Amino acid sequence: METHLDHIDYWDAHALLEWQVELGVSEPIGEQPVNRYDMPAAAPKPAPQAAAQAAAQARGNTPPVRPVAMAEVEVDGIGEAARVARAATTLEDLRDAIATFEHCALKRGAHNLVFCDGTPKARVMVIGEAPNRDEDREGKPFVGRAGALLDRMFAAIGLDRTSPDGQNALYLAPALPWRPPENREASAEELAMLTPFLIKHIELADPDVIVIMGNLACQALTGRAGITRLRGAWQEVSGKPAMPMTHPAYLLRTPAAKREAWADLLEIQARLRTLS
Repeated sequence: METHLDHIDYWDAHALLEWQVELGVSEPIGEQPVNRYDMPAAAPKPAPQAAAQAAAQARGNTPPVRPVAMAEVEVDGIGEAARVARAATTLEDLRDAIATFEHCALKRGAHNLVFCDGTPKARVMVIGEAPNRDEDREGKPFVGRAGALLDRMFAAIGLDRTSPDGQNALYLAPALPWRPPENREASAEELAMLTPFLIKHIELADPDVIVIMGNLACQALTGRAGITRLRGAWQEVSGKPAMPMTHPAYLLRTPAAKREAWADLLEIQARLRTLS
């Protein structure tokens, strides 16, 4: 019996497939259902070589062949990530290392690697959350409405992601390089596996001040959650001063929190002046 799917065009099929990938589907299935309870009418005939070998064994002419078990090698993804991250000596090396890292399942469901935006060697490095849908599609952190708000916030203290001058520039990176499917929270294992890359990213970018934006970034870099409690109090990350702040996406949902965000920005501005 025909259904509307029999007449689906190319672009509808493409959209349906893309939707399935976003839901986390990673393997295709056959077109026809398979009844696993069906038994074959007759046992399949052994191949001639196998039959001859079985007959020889029955006569006692050859020793039985023991099957060789293939041992599965379990890879320590967290340890491998740490090893690969340590080997990177430039930001380009690190980006390539993340792009070719195959031990995190998040990579298989993402459209793009989200690595950075802004000016490397800027005095301020902003660490955001995991990529959202827009960031995943564009391959850049802090885009869309939240990105526009972030740009306005830092412009108020004289910092701009597009500035070529490191003194007045911003360097932006996500806590995770790949978007979790359906915007779910990253698991503890995923976060632990990808944090070595983030720590190395900070080391290679070498900012004067780190801004930790959002709960996930706070967990990755300080081991603590609760950004609304932690914001506004200086931390130390990789030997550098780090200011936790609420994420621009949160500020869009909770405009009353913008007053606290402004206070945090003034703290960052004052610390930059002190470090100068």
